[in-house]
Amino acid sequence: MTLFFISMALVVVLLLAEMPIALAFGTGALVFGLSTGSDISFLIPYAYQTTSGFALLALPLFVLAGTLMAEGGISERLLDFVNSFVGRIKGGLGAVTVITCALFGAISGSSSAAIAAIGQIMIPRMVKEGYPAGHATALVACSSVLALMIPPSIPMIVFAITGGLSVGAAFLSTIIPGIMLGVVYIVLNFVFLRNVDSIQVEDKLPPAEVAKHVYKSGIRAFWALLMPVIILGVIYSGVATPTEAASIALVYAIPVGFFIYKGLTLKTFTTSIVRAAITTGSIMTVLFFLFMMSRAMILQQVPKEVAQLLVSLSDNKIVIMLLINLVLLFIGMIVDDISGSVLAAIIFLPVTNELGIHPIHFAAIVGTNLGLGNVSPPCAPMLYMAGGVAKLTMDQYIWPTLKFLAFGHLPMVLIVTFIPELSLWLPKLLMGIQ
Repeated sequence: MTLFFISMALVVVLLLAEMPIALAFGTGALVFGLSTGSDISFLIPYAYQTTSGFALLALPLFVLAGTLMAEGGISERLLDFVNSFVGRIKGGLGAVTVITCALFGAISGSSSAAIAAIGQIMIPRMVKEGYPAGHATALVACSSVLALMIPPSIPMIVFAITGGLSVGAAFLSTIIPGIMLGVVYIVLNFVFLRNVDSIQVEDKLPPAEVAKHVYKSGIRAFWALLMPVIILGVIYSGVATPTEAASIALVYAIPVGFFIYKGLTLKTFTTSIVRAAITTGSIMTVLFFLFMMSRAMILQQVPKEVAQLLVSLSDNKIVIMLLINLVLLFIGMIVDDISGSVLAAIIFLPVTNELGIHPIHFAAIVGTNLGLGNVSPPCAPMLYMAGGVAKLTMDQYIWPTLKFLAFGHLPMVLIVTFIPELSLWLPKLLMGIQ
């Protein structure tokens, strides 16, 4: 355990020193493996075999499909469609942002992709119409983590594979919490803006005109809205595995981007492939070293010792779960969501199994916690990405962010943790898990 904590402390120090995540975890894995006498020649083939498995093929396919759809014009269609419902009321653009981030998450499965695709459009648009720049940035950053909770979520794929769980059940576990969190953010957006007089609102239209606008924008967004329906439909109907669904999404994205929305050209298509390859390469490199570390930890019985340590601190299940939540929050603050998913599955899934926590329930706890960590200072990778898109300094958006987290995301973490049926009802209903 001492060597494990030393290795993890080394990883944290290297991350804070801005070393690339893959190299930081690679260093930690090698230090832990060598210091515990683990056979490196065994760990490397294990990591290679795990990262080259069929199930993980879904990851690069979803990344590429999401990239192509973002370039192909899907984000603009989604925004216009949602805006047709609520865009003409005060604070409506904020609600449009939250809903569109959730919809985009159902296509890309990535919070960083949601920030890149939605943030670049919505932050300048909200600021132009009188929204405080810090509020707009904070809303995009916090809403982006809905992409971790609305399937197909890439971190949930990785968590399920690492923990040996059903990917489909892990997907379903975060849908209800994700929808609830989206509603909470919409409500908070209206509450926080109630006294802001600078917001410009377009004149309201007669109901017939609104219906006409909704119909036209819905027709334009039809192919964009159909994509998540196809993906989730083939998975939960049993027609295709998540990996096969990812390939269907990719095949669907190309003709839609080229011939229907016409946002894709040969140049943007090539650029998208390169960007997706870089993203996939960085993710797989991180996973390779994390799988090395995970096998070394299992061989040294670290998860069992962590469980014993937590039980020694308290025999109260509620206290132990709060401690696990704190550690998951810290993990989410210092690493990306995918790395955090692997660490959570390695370290805490055996612990929660011993506590009698359903593994699918724990998947929802992990997804909700890592989302909170990804936008929580001091590290907050998604928050800083949104700040970079808005070109603001942290002091301009930190207070609005903390308000969204304190009144929105943090209560949702506790609700998901202590009300298991929120995350288990859909998996039980649709997949018959026990």
